[in-house]
Amino acid sequence: MKSTGVVRKVDQLGRVVLPKELRKNFAIEKNDPLEIFVDENQIILRKYQYHKACMITGKISEDNMVLANGKVVLSKEGMEILSKEIGKIDVYV
Repeated sequence: MKSTGVVRKVDQLGRVVLPKELRKNFAIEKNDPLEIFVDENQIILRKYQYHKACMITGKISEDNMVLANGKVVLSKEGMEILSKEIGKIDVYV
């Protein structure tokens, strides 16, 4: 794990301010959701990427395809499942 050299205190409400440079580097904007993970004695923050979750498998990945102006998100596995299902449909025009 890489140290940033930045130390912040927790305020009386339990809040910690993320430095502006870190927010900029990770494209974290005001009101962006962050996921909180615990790994043994470490707290890990990660920008929540709900918009990249496959609509079929639920898999979250940067490799997922975003289609129809963001209305459809599919992983490779999700595309295979959808393709098989579409192949079963008789379309009459």
